[in-house]
Amino acid sequence: MLSFVVPAYNEEKYLPATLAAIHSAARECAEPYEVVVANDKSADATAAIAAQGGAKVIDVEKRQIAGTRNAGARAASGDMLIFVDADTLVNAAVVSEALAAMRAGAVGGGAPVRFDRPHFWVTALMFVVLPLFRWAKWAAGCFVFCTREAFERTGGFDEQYFASEEIHFSQALKRQGRFVVVRSFVVSSARKLDSHGFWKSLWLFVRIALRGPGGLRRHNALTSFWYPDKR
Repeated sequence: MLSFVVPAYNEEKYLPATLAAIHSAARECAEPYEVVVANDKSADATAAIAAQGGAKVIDVEKRQIAGTRNAGARAASGDMLIFVDADTLVNAAVVSEALAAMRAGAVGGGAPVRFDRPHFWVTALMFVVLPLFRWAKWAAGCFVFCTREAFERTGGFDEQYFASEEIHFSQALKRQGRFVVVRSFVVSSARKLDSHGFWKSLWLFVRIALRGPGGLRRHNALTSFWYPDKR
């Protein structure tokens, strides 16, 4: 079975479309599946929306995306896992390619990302970041897939890190076997650039590029980037 794991903190705005896209893609692939939403003590209607949207909801209090993803994965039943951020839209093509890759022996992988609307800062930032991710074969955090076996062998997302955790996980998966970046893409929200702007976002990605997957551990600025008090 395939388990979609969705970490969520105050995601009532984006979660309905994300869940609808997951259900549509999985049904089109004719794949037995479940959706697990790891609700990180949201203060809005995230949990209720997730339940109404056909997801299994687990409540955590992590304030850390790595730990929240891990909690969702451990509550899931599938032998194949796809981690999807709550503001990201999947489609049948990308899900099908991820499934085919795992069934062909890949331990995990990711997909290219496009954003939900034209934005000058998005274009500028992606001109810097996307070539780096392509060259390094890292999965973007909004869409990561792996087998259950590979997840258990790596220990999941490393909870030492409050940013770049998907890069660290990509590297850990590569040590377990073949890692694949599929051709089809997912669509994610550009909201971080709206709320944080180009320079703060670029600062984060430059730190990731310079320090590598082990360079960004707990820091108040990192926590507030992913877990703002208000949306």
